[in-house]
Amino acid sequence: MNEHDTVVLKRPIHEYGLAEGDVGAIVHVYAHDTGYEVEFVAADGSTIALLTLGPDDIRPRNVREILHVRQLTS
Repeated sequence: MNEHDTVVLKRPIHEYGLAEGDVGAIVHVYAHDTGYEVEFVAADGSTIALLTLGPDDIRPRNVREILHVRQLTS
């Protein structure tokens, strides 16, 4: 995965109100793909969370997936 890639969260992160399946963008890749800085944003463009995640936390999105919106609960 590379900077600017759109990725999918593989697990919920409750403290930020994020759910499995939420979509974020990689803003930084650490050496040897050991970790990623991923930004999750609301529809108005405001940042919900900027998190350091490991390769087991996110996955590339599939071009045949449909995106879905939901109300942020926190």
